Amino acid sequence: MKNYHHTQKSDNYMLKRKIRNIIAAHNISITLLLCIPLIILFFISFLVGRYPIPPYDVMITMVSQILPIKSTVSPSMETVIFQVRLPRILAAMLVGAALSIAGACFQGLFRNPLVSPDKLGVSAGAGFAASLAILLSLGTILIQVSAFFGGLIAVGLTYFISRTFKGTSILTLILCGIAIESFFGALIALSKYVADPYQQLPTIVFWLLGSFSAVTMQKLVMMGIPVIIGIIILLLIRWRINVISMGEEEAQTMGVDTKKLQAIIILCCTVVTASSVSICGIIGWVGLVIPHVTRMIVGPDHKILLPASVVTGAFFLLLIDDVTRTLTTVEIPIGILTALIGVPFFLYILRKSKEVWV
Repeated sequence: MKNYHHTQKSDNYMLKRKIRNIIAAHNISITLLLCIPLIILFFISFLVGRYPIPPYDVMITMVSQILPIKSTVSPSMETVIFQVRLPRILAAMLVGAALSIAGACFQGLFRNPLVSPDKLGVSAGAGFAASLAILLSLGTILIQVSAFFGGLIAVGLTYFISRTFKGTSILTLILCGIAIESFFGALIALSKYVADPYQQLPTIVFWLLGSFSAVTMQKLVMMGIPVIIGIIILLLIRWRINVISMGEEEAQTMGVDTKKLQAIIILCCTVVTASSVSICGIIGWVGLVIPHVTRMIVGPDHKILLPASVVTGAFFLLLIDDVTRTLTTVEIPIGILTALIGVPFFLYILRKSKEVWV
């Protein structure tokens, strides 16, 4: 009888393990399938723009950097490929991935489908710091660094102010974030009011609307490193986000230090969002819409949702950037296009989605 029960338990364990392996393989295959359109769009993005480049020239230029093949492409075309389009393409993919994974993490952490990466004031803080740097006539690198630290300071204020309240909760943190966001939004409006209307004001407005036109490889490397580190940390702890998304009490019963985990998630999301905003300005709706789209494709499990959000977000923002470069003769700020597409698409998702948020 004991042998029978032991054999039954062993069979059940093997069956559960086999099911987990099948689910894991299925999730990996979905993520890999999502990578295929991104890879195709990556190469197509080199072809589009005001300066058309034939596909053969792009391929031979790329291959010549890896293999000992002499390139027949003109130096001006190589400059366009490597110094103009490559940094821009990489920046669009990196920012899209960063905003998407930050949005997915915040929605799971706060258990709220309407939370976006800028809900704790990071975008408003970065926007004010960049506006102030422009008013002071600082260089582009200092504007970028100011935006990064401005976002960190805004979220730091939100977090520490929320800790002063008795019985701090997730709702308190969100409400403090809304207050800090409004405060820095008012400071942005004040900076635009006092700015020189002929030189500084257009620069501030264009920066706040978001664009990849001024991205260089130097700027990308400088702010891309914090983004990559933050994304890697979030991917490593993605299974813990599943636990904390069930609620603080249930997570604590499973032995999870919820306060420490919340601080790590908020810090990583703030770093990747602040770095993204410092690269290209404020781009809305990506961190709100893309996690919903990805959740409809792969489900709510953060172990697969976060990697899939990285790929989907990179694809979406790269596609939008390609449209901004080709739609009109004058480049449209990418923040405008993401809002025009994101708002109706988000309303459609809300109508069709059958998700249940507790």
